[in-house]
Amino acid sequence: MPDPDFAALVQRQLDAYNTRDAAAFAACFSADVRCQRHPDEAPFLQGREALRTFYARERFVHAGLHARLLHRIDLGRRVLDHEHVVGLPGGEREVVAVYEQGADGMIGRVWFIAPA
Repeated sequence: MPDPDFAALVQRQLDAYNTRDAAAFAACFSADVRCQRHPDEAPFLQGREALRTFYARERFVHAGLHARLLHRIDLGRRVLDHEHVVGLPGGEREVVAVYEQGADGMIGRVWFIAPA
């Protein structure tokens, strides 16, 4: 059964992303969060502080940054978002983000899947 609280948390992090609020964004993630780019096994970011620093310095500096949710699949402890992202160098892109709930109820793991 879907966990409405987790889907709401995923929405809060998307809202914080779109307002470029690094503190509010990072607060949605577990202290030991792991972020991976599919199909890589190793995380490209690990830990809430590394995530906050990366987004504050590499993503949220772009004034036009915005992710529009195209579709969400709520599977309870996993939520899949299909997003259209604008405002980053290199142009517009689509991505699927798979968010997995950690033991603490926060976002504990994220996989980003981009078109090949």
